[in-house]
Amino acid sequence: MKIDMPSHLSDDELVAEVKTLARCEREATACLIAHLAELDARRLYLPAGFSSLFNYCCEVLHLSEPAAYNRIEATRAARRFPLILRMLGEGSLSLATVRLLASHLTAENHPELLAAAAGKSKREVEELLVRYFPMSEVPACVRKLPGPKAFAGALDAKRPVSSDAPAVLAPVASLPSARVSSPASSAPVRRPVVSPLAPGRYEIRFTASAQTREKLRQAQELLRHAVPDGDLAEVFDRALTALREELARKKFAATARPRASRGTAPGSRDIAAKVRRTVWLRDRGACAFVSKGGRRCNEKAFVEFHHVDPHGVGGEATAGNIQLRCRAHNAYEGELFYGHGAPSGTPSSSREEFATAAVRRRQSKSGGLCRVPSRRSKRRGGQATVVGRVNVRACRRRGLPSPLRAKHAAAKKSPAPPRGAGPQLALVTSYLLRVAMS
Repeated sequence: MKIDMPSHLSDDELVAEVKTLARCEREATACLIAHLAELDARRLYLPAGFSSLFNYCCEVLHLSEPAAYNRIEATRAARRFPLILRMLGEGSLSLATVRLLASHLTAENHPELLAAAAGKSKREVEELLVRYFPMSEVPACVRKLPGPKAFAGALDAKRPVSSDAPAVLAPVASLPSARVSSPASSAPVRRPVVSPLAPGRYEIRFTASAQTREKLRQAQELLRHAVPDGDLAEVFDRALTALREELARKKFAATARPRASRGTAPGSRDIAAKVRRTVWLRDRGACAFVSKGGRRCNEKAFVEFHHVDPHGVGGEATAGNIQLRCRAHNAYEGELFYGHGAPSGTPSSSREEFATAAVRRRQSKSGGLCRVPSRRSKRRGGQATVVGRVNVRACRRRGLPSPLRAKHAAAKKSPAPPRGAGPQLALVTSYLLRVAMS
C-alpha cells in the first residue's frame, strides 16, 4: 500500500481528513477488540501454534508488546461489559483508560464507573479511581540505589555459583553519589512517579543526587524547631512554597507591597511590573490564544508576554496590548505577522490581515498616522521616530496614509497611589499569586 504525504490538501481539507481518519481508527479499534474477544473465547490461537493470545497478537498481528497488552485487557473487559465497545468507538474511552478500569469493574458498579470515566484522560481516571478505591499511604523513605557494580552483578546472577559463596546485600542508608558518566556502567534511569493514593494524597518518588540528599538533610536540621520529626512531605512543601513565591516575584512581579510605577519609555520593549501583574491576573496565568472556533489554549507551561499589536508596528507595552501566550502560540502569531516559515512564492493573506489590523488599530490611536519607535533613537536616548519596514509595506498595500516622522510625547509618569491604597494593593497582589498558581 503506497501512502503519500497529503501536501496537496488545503488547511481546512487537511483538518477535516485528519478528523475523519481519527474517527475511522477509533471504530476500527473497537471492531478489533470485539473480534479479539471472540477469537479469545474460541481459543483459536491454540491451533495456530501459540500458547497465549499475547504471543498471537505480537507475532501474527505484529502488535508491539504494550499495544498487545492494552488490547487484551480491553478485550476481556469488553467480553464482560459490552458497553465498553460502544464507548471505544465513540472515543469517550481509550484503551489506556479501559485498562485502568478493568480490574475495578463489577456488575454493580460498571455503569457508574464507565459514565464517570467518559471523556477523561488517563491521569483524570487515576484520580477518579482513588476516590472510589483509596489506597493506604506509603511511608516516607530515603534509600541508596544500587551502584553500577550491583547492576553488573545482577546481570551475572544467572551464572551458576557455588553454594558457599557469600551473599551481598546492597546498602540502603542514603541517596546515591554522583552519576557515572560511562553509559555502559551506569545504572538504568528510573522514571519519576507521581501517582494518586487517595483524595488529596499522592505518592511522589524520584531519584536525586548526593548533593540534593545533603541539602535535604540540612533543611531537616534547620526546621527541627517547626518540624521536629523531619517529615519529608512537610519539608518539601515548605521548600516548594518558598520557591513558588520567588518564581512568582520574578515572573510577574508579585509582591505584597507594590510601589508606584514610573512606566516605560515610548517604544521600549520593557514591560512595567504593574502591567505584568495586571495581565497575569486577567489571563489567570495561562495562554489566552483563542482559535477561530472559540477554543482557548489555557496552557500554563512556557508562558510568555505577547504584544497584540507587534512591537515592530509601534505596539506599546500596556495592559491593553499585552496578553499571555504559550511559547508555541507566541511564535505562531509572530509567523503570521512577519511571514517567517511561509512557503516561498505563496502570498500570506493571514500576514496581510494581521498587519492591516495592527496598522488600523495604531492609526485610530495616533490620529491617522502610524509611528514606529526607532532603534537608533532608543540607543541615543532621543525622542525621534522613523518608519518601520513592515509598517510601510502594510500601508502601501492597503492604501493607508504613509507614516511620517514625528516626535513622541514625553513619557507620563503614573500618578502616585492615594493614601490608604497600600493594604488594598497588598490584598490584590496576594490574590494574584493564589490565582496564578492554582
